[in-house]
Amino acid sequence: MFDVGFLELVLVGVVALLVVGPERLPKLARTAGLWIGRTRQALAAVKAEIDRELKAEELKEILAKQAAQNPLETIVETPTQPSASKPAQSPVKEEKSS
Repeated sequence: MFDVGFLELVLVGVVALLVVGPERLPKLARTAGLWIGRTRQALAAVKAEIDRELKAEELKEILAKQAAQNPLETIVETPTQPSASKPAQSPVKEEKSS
């Protein structure tokens, strides 16, 4: 993304040393490193979330295509209706009281 060479980094380090001073430069470098690390971590998390959403959307499209090509009703047999000659049986049996 950025084309930063060794010479540019040395120049930034020398200017930082002159502006901040040798006592505060290590603390400044540590703080800058922490901020850069947190930024990279946040960007990686956002990228992973976007990738997950794209894959989920792609899966939904694939499932919709498959459903349009092979509707579930044609794959699964519909249950047959009880015929009029046979009475419908109740699943619960009645107990006789004595």
